[in-house]
Amino acid sequence: MAPGISGFSLYLPPYRVQLEAWCAWNDQPWEKFRSVVGRSFRMRAPAQSVYTFAANAVWRLIRDYDIDPSQVGLLALGTESSTDNSAGAVIVKGMVNEALAAAGLPQLARDCEVPEFKQACLGGVYGVKAALRYLATDGRGRQAIVVCADIAEYARGGSAEPTQGAGAVAMLLESDARLLEVDLAAAGSDSDYRVADFRKPFARFRNQPARDDGQVQDLPMFNGHCSTSCYIGAIHHAMTAMLEKRPGRSLDYFHDIDAVFMHRPYHQMPTTGWVMAYLFALAHDDDGHDQLRALAADAGVDADLLLEELLAPSPFHGNGADLAENTGDVFPLARKVRNQLRKTPLWDTLVEDKLRLGSEAMRDLGNLYTALPFRPGSPLACSRH
Repeated sequence: MAPGISGFSLYLPPYRVQLEAWCAWNDQPWEKFRSVVGRSFRMRAPAQSVYTFAANAVWRLIRDYDIDPSQVGLLALGTESSTDNSAGAVIVKGMVNEALAAAGLPQLARDCEVPEFKQACLGGVYGVKAALRYLATDGRGRQAIVVCADIAEYARGGSAEPTQGAGAVAMLLESDARLLEVDLAAAGSDSDYRVADFRKPFARFRNQPARDDGQVQDLPMFNGHCSTSCYIGAIHHAMTAMLEKRPGRSLDYFHDIDAVFMHRPYHQMPTTGWVMAYLFALAHDDDGHDQLRALAADAGVDADLLLEELLAPSPFHGNGADLAENTGDVFPLARKVRNQLRKTPLWDTLVEDKLRLGSEAMRDLGNLYTALPFRPGSPLACSRH
């Protein structure tokens, strides 16, 4: 038995903002935004919510894979956009059961568990891990559904406005996976309290002006440079934890795998995280220092200072308040090396070939928060072996 994922179904709202038009409205360079961010993003309709997204995705999953609802013992919701402080996944279950009843189909079982996992970016991954643990224990012989749904909204005129998005992904998990095996024992993780990195305190709803559709905007508090630095830090520590469980050299891992799936709030973010993880691995392996020095020389960077930057203690831990005020790059020398690396053949084999799956499709979806199954803190890679 190899537990994992047996199916995916996607739901996207019908409204789309074309970034080329957005650039024209805001006098921004389209070529830059197309390269860095993407082509378009989705937005919810006035009567939609994170629960309607999730219910639609689950309903599609049941139909797409001919699932017997009575065999589903766990329905988990991963989100950071939940608006009910008491219940979440059970709302989705109720909507899905209404649709099943209308279609004359069996409903989700009364004993189906309905947990909600709320965590920025990671809610979906935590839901998947919980579902796999359920299937390995008291849920043996049954199925689990994890649905990740979110609405990524940012203030008009803010730096993150073009990286919005909305949608839901529902996943079928089974004890004997038909699509993707997940080895939890080989996984890595990372968590750290960073004070002001992407917070959504309830007070942000105060004094919001009334909208015609009656909805309130779920706008996060964040610092773009801080969040990017925290993303890099999370990838580094999660992958370090994962690679420590693997036999052989960590550097070999980056070349041996065939495909990598990472959090993609905008087009260039996963490439940044993946290449930074590679540079960290070079710095922490004595055998990688010669290559790192060669990359530094090509980029016009002092190799000793680059090593010092990559080997320094985490700049995040215990320093969240100060970091949130930092509008600079925490890894400025590594950024120059990344830019130089783009001009080399290594970029194609290390980055483009491995991160290409789903890359083009995501250019037209925008940031779906947890509504993608794999996130920082839980990197996933597929091996030809």
